[in-house]
Amino acid sequence: MKSPYVTELEPNRVVTSSFLVQSKEIRQKKTGEFYLSLMLGDRTGEVDAKMWDNVSEVLDTFDRDDFVQVKGLVQVYHNKPQMTIHKLRLMDESEIDYADYFPASKRDPEEMWRELRATVTGIGNPHLKALLEAMLEDPDIARRYRRAPAAKQIHHAFLGGLIEHVLSLCALARMTASHYPNIDLDLLLTGVVLHDIGKIYELNYERGFSYSNEGQLVGHIAIGMRMVAEKLRGLPDFPVPLRHLVEHMILSHHGKLEFGSPKVPQFLEALLLHYLDDMDSKMEAMRAQIENDRQVDGCFTAYNSALERASLKKDKYLNPPAAAPAKSEPAAARPAAVEHPLFAPPNNSPFAEKLKQAMRPGGPKQES
Repeated sequence: MKSPYVTELEPNRVVTSSFLVQSKEIRQKKTGEFYLSLMLGDRTGEVDAKMWDNVSEVLDTFDRDDFVQVKGLVQVYHNKPQMTIHKLRLMDESEIDYADYFPASKRDPEEMWRELRATVTGIGNPHLKALLEAMLEDPDIARRYRRAPAAKQIHHAFLGGLIEHVLSLCALARMTASHYPNIDLDLLLTGVVLHDIGKIYELNYERGFSYSNEGQLVGHIAIGMRMVAEKLRGLPDFPVPLRHLVEHMILSHHGKLEFGSPKVPQFLEALLLHYLDDMDSKMEAMRAQIENDRQVDGCFTAYNSALERASLKKDKYLNPPAAAPAKSEPAAARPAAVEHPLFAPPNNSPFAEKLKQAMRPGGPKQES
């Protein structure tokens, strides 16, 4: 097990640890020399790092998504920890335990998979059930669905994040469908299971989270539509109108055209899917933002562009850390009071005595 993790880094300490290189930029100092700006991460978070000296020795020895061991000084810069790297080396595969570097769901993936399959088993509509079973019984889809994150950064950005997000939506779907009696729960659950299924191919999640070439060029909505079309070829009796409803839920789940939806939701289950998806993703995004924030001082997180706000660390706000008591100096260490030079007794002459009286508050007493 590696140590320390990102969340264990303490300011003003020199540490040696290993990290995944999440980003690598070569920048130029005012002097014209190059320096490295890196984002290093592990399963607990990420830390900004700079390498100012001896850059040419390591510049071409590693790249993004490589694992490196670094030695450096951790300091606070702009209210966040930042590491100044003194030494860096590329790690060998034999040194790496992948579980140390990739955030993952706290839930067991096999347990989540069984819960998802049980949800599909409970669907009453035979056509929708057949479509979902065709999807989840595909070995490649099943393997990827267990492991994929729900997003690269914004929400549920960890291994198993997609299935955890989907199971959360399944629970919300059941609660809201019981509140709105005109909701078709089978159709809503089908939309929940399929709305983000294209993300299993949109994202790379073997050595870090990034977009695949297909994800960059096509996107998860179009990939999901293609996956549904492929499985429906083996279901010739699937009703065409029902197919259009399923496709519409995938196409419209982002809610608005400017958010990437080719269509806006146009029936109840599609609209409800969008709002449940949006709520669950934002709740998780804010939870993760608060939990992973690296601001040193204050009870607010850094600004989150996806949420368009900073978030309050409520526990820290309600239970602020006790202020350290002011240290009092020993009496002997305190400097002695210094009298004004005019009050210092240079001599005992009558003129000096009169001058001191004149300079004191109130001046000399006037005789009556």
